[in-house]
Amino acid sequence: MDSAEDFLQLIRKSKRGRFKLYIGMSAGVGKTYRMLQEAHTLLRNGIDVRIGYIETHNREETKALVKGIPEVPRRRLFYKGKELEEMDTDAIINLRPEIVLVDELAHTNIEGSRNAKRWQDVRDLLDAGINVISAVNIQHIESLHEDVLAITGVNVTERIPDSLIKEADDVVNIDLPSDELITRLKEGKIYKADKIQSAISNFFRHENILQLRELALKEVASAVERKVETEIVKLPVQQERFLACISSNEATAKTVIRKTARLANYYHSKWYVLYVETSAESADKIQLNKQRYLINNFQLATELGAEIIKIKEDRISAAIVEQAEERKITTICIGKPHLSLFQIIGATNVFNNLLKKLSNSHIDLVILS
Repeated sequence: MDSAEDFLQLIRKSKRGRFKLYIGMSAGVGKTYRMLQEAHTLLRNGIDVRIGYIETHNREETKALVKGIPEVPRRRLFYKGKELEEMDTDAIINLRPEIVLVDELAHTNIEGSRNAKRWQDVRDLLDAGINVISAVNIQHIESLHEDVLAITGVNVTERIPDSLIKEADDVVNIDLPSDELITRLKEGKIYKADKIQSAISNFFRHENILQLRELALKEVASAVERKVETEIVKLPVQQERFLACISSNEATAKTVIRKTARLANYYHSKWYVLYVETSAESADKIQLNKQRYLINNFQLATELGAEIIKIKEDRISAAIVEQAEERKITTICIGKPHLSLFQIIGATNVFNNLLKKLSNSHIDLVILS
């Protein structure tokens, strides 16, 4: 250990619960079913397993597997005149089972719950030393938001941070050929009869499933690769460092942040988000909507694991290069210029200046579409 802090981190990690995560390409592939099968196996081996929260979606085969597994009673909450149920995180922590099953990881909790999101409840359980088996669909991973939107046309609002997947001790892909999944859908094993045709025509189209399947396979492969490098092979990790340069444009900045997060995750690298505040966008001049966009994007970047850099400078290209050199950046990521940005570039030569300055360095420049 290099320091007392390193040793302290090791102690904390050893006391933390173990985290197993099942990832699937969509609803209906069998994540919950597999979790329950595993729970029965553990119970037969004398392990104290409890259900924290399982969503059966009224699927008969899933409901049958719930029987025989002890369940922690759910917490009842009143919200907008209705009595609703949530996982009782406090009760689970008090009971301290050896392993707890937690379904629907991306779920948003009812107002008044311990945490806003279920994945935050899972972190609390892990911090309390309780082992967790959970499940999530690929479309709920934050950095894949744009990819999923482009594939399916669906704006998935409930998402989990990529950092949570990095925390998992074991990531398992639950895979199913697209034809089998569509057959299950038609047989009414995923949704009720009145929703089947709509699902087949929209989200569950053959080409959508294939692309989501590819995303899921890549995500799990990346997680396994991280585990091999850190626990088995002990290869030196390539010291890549990424710098995402954003503007006050909401859509472009979000794309740059998410795509840089994916690159950083792939290389297991440190990454930064840089915003250069010019005098034209100083606190007393910037439009309120742009200020809100920046705040939201800074929050998104932080959730995805970036370190935020905010500096005041009118020489944008010089500021970018200066920060890149100071932090030993290997790759600078910027957004694909849109029309208004082309006009800015033409007037200020920001892009040309940046290229000139980088031509004398070993820093790569990536333009993200």
